[in-house]
Amino acid sequence: MELNILKELKDNMAKVMIGNERTVKLVLTALLSGGHVLLEDVPGTGKTVLAKSLARSVNAQFGRVQFTPDLLPSDVTGLNYFDAKDGEFKFRKGPVFCNILLADEINRATPKTQSSLLECMAEGQVTVDGVTRKLKGPFFVIATQNPLETLGTFPLPEAQMDRFLMRLTMEEMTLKQELSMAERFLQGEPLEELRAVCGGEDVLALQEQCRQVHVHRDLMKYMIGLVHETRKHGKVRCGVSPRGTLAFVRAAQGFAMTEGRGYVVPEDIKSVAVPVLAHRLSLTACGGEGRSEEKVIEEILASFALPTENWEKR
Repeated sequence: MELNILKELKDNMAKVMIGNERTVKLVLTALLSGGHVLLEDVPGTGKTVLAKSLARSVNAQFGRVQFTPDLLPSDVTGLNYFDAKDGEFKFRKGPVFCNILLADEINRATPKTQSSLLECMAEGQVTVDGVTRKLKGPFFVIATQNPLETLGTFPLPEAQMDRFLMRLTMEEMTLKQELSMAERFLQGEPLEELRAVCGGEDVLALQEQCRQVHVHRDLMKYMIGLVHETRKHGKVRCGVSPRGTLAFVRAAQGFAMTEGRGYVVPEDIKSVAVPVLAHRLSLTACGGEGRSEEKVIEEILASFALPTENWEKR
């Protein structure tokens, strides 16, 4: 039943998202894995539309924060205020109290405001004035940022980057796909017509099923071997953390589930390796520029021989 819901989710989002099948699949992988996604691409490529299409496909509460330099942490998490009518302090919830949160242009906010999401993303809770409040699950953050524009931005620190399960970019559309998009949006707004195909409870059930996806011990050793190699690579100053190891395993389980399987195969691992591991690397000065982290992960993948086995649970 859960896998049917997952297929309905993919098909529903495809009504709006033309092309980008891989990106949509990886976003769903992160959702199943209980992680969060950083969409990094230039403006106009469909990052916000992707987030909204997922939110509209799930009958759950959607929140959005437009990050700006003057945004305060309390604008994200909420704050205590004095209610003169009742003569007492009350808590006003911030937009983070939702199920799917779009953190738009996250690198435009100051580090202090960016850090207000750390506890939410890692622990699913918010602490304001010493009082901790749990966020109702599922809780899924999709953050966006423009990698080209640096004026008036604050790069995300390593601690913040490590909270994201994946860093993704949108796929370039073919001429045929872009023509199809123009025709589809010419006479209507597909996003406004999108209807929910599942609820928050269904997503929680999918996440629970994801944890049961079988990972063969040899594949587990293979993934951990890849992670350890990132810590020894000559171009890497700081490799993937143990949190990254767990994220890697969870993502492989989630990707296997999007493929309709109850067990992980080597192709699942190769599909999620770059999105999960690359943004967790800190390169040396000679590490290069641009997407060098991705190239390092690809080098490591190419140097490791895949184990061969029957991966189904026995």
